[in-house]
Formats: sequence, structure tokens, C-alpha cells
Amino acid sequence: MFSGLACAADAEEDKPTANMTVGAFSQYIWRGFELSKDSIVVQPSMTVGYKGFSANVWGNLDTDPYTNDGVNNSNNWNETDLTLAYAWEMGPVAFSVGYIYYALDAAEDSQEFFASAALNTLLKPTLTVYRDTDFYPGWYTTLGVSHSFPVQGDITLDLGAQASYLAADEAATYAEADGSKYSNFHDGILSMGLTVPVNKYFTVIPKLSYTFPLSSDAEDLMRSSSKDGNDDDFIYGGVSVSMSF
Repeated sequence: MFSGLACAADAEEDKPTANMTVGAFSQYIWRGFELSKDSIVVQPSMTVGYKGFSANVWGNLDTDPYTNDGVNNSNNWNETDLTLAYAWEMGPVAFSVGYIYYALDAAEDSQEFFASAALNTLLKPTLTVYRDTDFYPGWYTTLGVSHSFPVQGDITLDLGAQASYLAADEAATYAEADGSKYSNFHDGILSMGLTVPVNKYFTVIPKLSYTFPLSSDAEDLMRSSSKDGNDDDFIYGGVSVSMSF
């Protein structure tokens, strides 16, 4: 009996998985940088996985790209990312490593490698290190915590917080106010959302986030990089629909 259950569990774990998600959000903020303004962004994603390996394709469509002069020279579809990853567990720690290729419309393409470790305990502290080896060489490190509270049935309230440190290899990538290469605590994120399972396959996830600078250098960089040069903190949100099988 027990061996039969074990075989059934192994067979279940060996099955390939797939997920398709599409989200609509009020703004696209990435690592503290404002990549859209005054428009809705639509972000589809597709992931397939098997035995710890996964491949993901993610995209961003800006419904009305922002310009200061009123002349729109960029495409609505302005980013496509490919992520390859492998995840495994050792005792109470979940690990993952991977590679990301960023195909960008309004900037040079780039590539990153990353490694992550999450402790399966209260608040699930997670440390992730990204290394850009291409057009924007440098390190981006995040430490985050999260927790889900049951609301009703399978619905959960999901809270999260994250802090980051950004270190550029050269000033041409990211620079501080004095012109030296940027290296400092960067952006913080507070998030709140709901996970609402509709049935076995579909889940609806509304989410609200707040991104803010963690240092005066981060404040200067985030403001100077914003669309109109005036913003260094952002409140944004939206809803995504996910189908898994």
C-alpha cells in the first residue's frame, strides 16, 4: 500500500506542468525604475516545467507609451524576457538558479544569471542575487519576506516586503550624483494582494504595490531615471488571471 502511494506520488511529481498568466497593471516599475507612465500595461507570461527545470517567456505591452514631447517613437510591445531555471530543495531551504535574456525595444538587450535561496519557515525569507554580464554589468541583490493569511475558503491575503542593493560595475551603467559608479541600497517594495482560486485551473490575483528609494543616492537615481524626472516613489497595481495545468 505505501509503496503504491509512493509510486503514485512520484508519477505525479514527474508530470510536466504549464502555466499561462496575463496581467493588466497601472504601471510598470522594475527595480525602482519607472518604465511606463499614465497608461495600462499588459503583461502575458507562459511557463513550462519538468522535474525542477522550467522555461518562461514574459512580455510587456504598453497601451500608450509616455513621451515628454508628445511624439511616440517606441513600439507598444517593448520587452520580451526569456528565463531558464532549475529549482530544488535541501531540507528546509529551497534553491533556484537560472538565466534571463532581456530583449528590449527602447534599450540594448542584456543577460543575467541569478541564484536564490528561500527558508521554508515563518515569513519565508528569500535572498536572491542577480548578475548582469552583458550591457548593464553589475549586481542586484534582494532580500524579501512574505506571508499569506487565509481569508475565506481557499482565498488568501498575501503580504510582502523586499529590500535591495544595486552595485554597478561602471558609471556608464548607473552613476551616483558625483559621477562615480552607483553602489548603494536601492529600492524597497511593499505589496498586498489576494489569491482567489476560481476552480482547479484558474486563479485571479489582484495586487497593489508601493516602491520607494532606500537611500539618498537611490532617490536621485530613481528620480532622474523617471519619465518626467520628478518621481522617485510609485504606487501601482492591477489584476492577473492565471491558468495552470
